Amino acid sequence: MNVGRAESPIELQTAPRPDAAVIWLHGLGADGHDLAAIVPELGLPRALAVHFVFPHAPFRPVTINAGQVMRAWYDIELTDTGFNQKLSHIRESEAIVRGLIEAEIARGIPPERVVLGGFSQGGAIALFTGLRFPKRLGGILVLSAPVPFAGNLMGQAEQVNREVPIFMAHGAYDGIIPFATAQAARNLLTAGGASIDWHEYPMEHSICPTEIKDISRWLVERLPG
Repeated sequence: MNVGRAESPIELQTAPRPDAAVIWLHGLGADGHDLAAIVPELGLPRALAVHFVFPHAPFRPVTINAGQVMRAWYDIELTDTGFNQKLSHIRESEAIVRGLIEAEIARGIPPERVVLGGFSQGGAIALFTGLRFPKRLGGILVLSAPVPFAGNLMGQAEQVNREVPIFMAHGAYDGIIPFATAQAARNLLTAGGASIDWHEYPMEHSICPTEIKDISRWLVERLPG
């Protein structure tokens, strides 16, 4: 099993010589190809040259799926009190994403022009990593995510990213990560000082066209040409 080893991500760019980057993490059981098709749908302006990076999670057994081995940023199980998300795996994935951020910085992209994003588990890792990263980032996309340790996550945030812009979205009919769970996480993060741009959509555990348009507008605001 390929546990903890980073593979080469899918990479796309919207124009030559990109001066901004978006690192976008897939959900449980998917891979980096899953979200790459969204890039042309964003319809970003030609003046905005972005390097998109879609990494692959390692393979690992997943308790909530009867121990099946699949791509997962961390192991997760459902208990009587909610989701139990394995912290050691989350930190392993945080290290992978930190390496990807540093690679973009080494390419000459300033950290404040790097956006982290993710869907479901990927959104959880993007938020966990982004808030704890020691250099100011451009923003964080948290899409239909089971926010890990929402009650104390802001207490671990680096000062430079305590008020980083966060696009947080969830489907009102999500049967995987209940809408109420996302609302509670948003409230805890906001109470801790997070700067959240909240969006809700009439959808299940997915990404809808209206959401993609909203993400596009948000990226243009976060990464002005």
